[in-house]
Amino acid sequence: MTNSTLPLFPPAADVPVTDPNRITIALVADENRPDFWPQHFGSIPQWITLEPHIFAWMDRLCADYSGGIWCFYTLSNDGAFMAPEPDGDDDEKWTLFNPMNGNGGKLSTESAGIAVCLMAYSHHAMRTECDVMTEHYYRLRDYALNHAECNTIMHIID
Repeated sequence: MTNSTLPLFPPAADVPVTDPNRITIALVADENRPDFWPQHFGSIPQWITLEPHIFAWMDRLCADYSGGIWCFYTLSNDGAFMAPEPDGDDDEKWTLFNPMNGNGGKLSTESAGIAVCLMAYSHHAMRTECDVMTEHYYRLRDYALNHAECNTIMHIID
C-alpha cells in the first residue's frame, strides 16, 4: 500500500468498522412467511417435511417444549432457519439435551432454533442425499460458528 492509496480521513477510534465477511441475520416479515419454505428450500426433495421435523427435534431435545410460534430468519450468506418466538423476555433460555451424545446446555431462543435446525438439516441431507440441503446446513453452521453461543450449539449437535 502506498501513501496515495491510504484513506485521507481514517475513521475515528470510536467508529466501528464493519466486517464485510460477517454473516448477518434478518427476521422474515409476517407477509413473507408463506413463501419462506418454497423460496429457500423448494428445490430440495421432501422440503415440505422440514418444518415438522424441526419441531420434532425441538421436542426431542427440549423437555420444556410444548409447541408455539416460530420466527423465520434469513442470513446474508443465503442461509435460512427458524427459531421459537421469544416470549418478550430477552434473557429467556431453553434447556436442550441431546441423549445421542450426552451433551446439553441452556440456549437463547435463536440459538435453540439454530441447534435444532442444524440437526434437522443434517438428517434431511443424509436422508435425501441432496447437495443443496447440505449447502443449507453449512450456511447455517457458518453463522453458528461466529455466534456468541457457538460452543453450546456445537456440543449439542456433535
